[in-house]
Amino acid sequence: MLRLTKKADYGLMALKYLAEHPEEASLSAKDIAEAYHIPPQLLAKILQKLAREGLLRSHAGMNGGYTLSRKPQNISAFEVIRIIDGPLFITSCVTESGICDLTDSCTIKEPLARVNDSISEVLKKIRISDLVESDRTHGQPRTTVQDLVTIQTQSAARN
Repeated sequence: MLRLTKKADYGLMALKYLAEHPEEASLSAKDIAEAYHIPPQLLAKILQKLAREGLLRSHAGMNGGYTLSRKPQNISAFEVIRIIDGPLFITSCVTESGICDLTDSCTIKEPLARVNDSISEVLKKIRISDLVESDRTHGQPRTTVQDLVTIQTQSAARN
């Protein structure tokens, strides 16, 4: 079973929260953590990482905090997950370098690589704005990584 980390969930939730509050000059890690009952120190580290990688802008000072650096429709779930968790691989044999001890005799490397590519493509199509829209249309309190494929499947079925 493919599972992304809680950190990836928290990162997506934080970006979704920022997208839902565009009227705010910036929101602190504490504000976001309280809204979703996320450990504040962990969320602060995640937000700092997302800011270093350019998905967020960090604002210092009394009213400091974070804002999205781009429009929510221009930030993919894949970007967020890659920044937080690193490259996405569904098996340990599919790596960045592609090297595995069983490469010469493996009969499932190519099918698994195609599955990995398909999952990556789905995540690249899901935007932070999709998470916000999903909650508005379905009245759900929040969307997490576990809901992403369902959202994309529903979107593809409509088109």
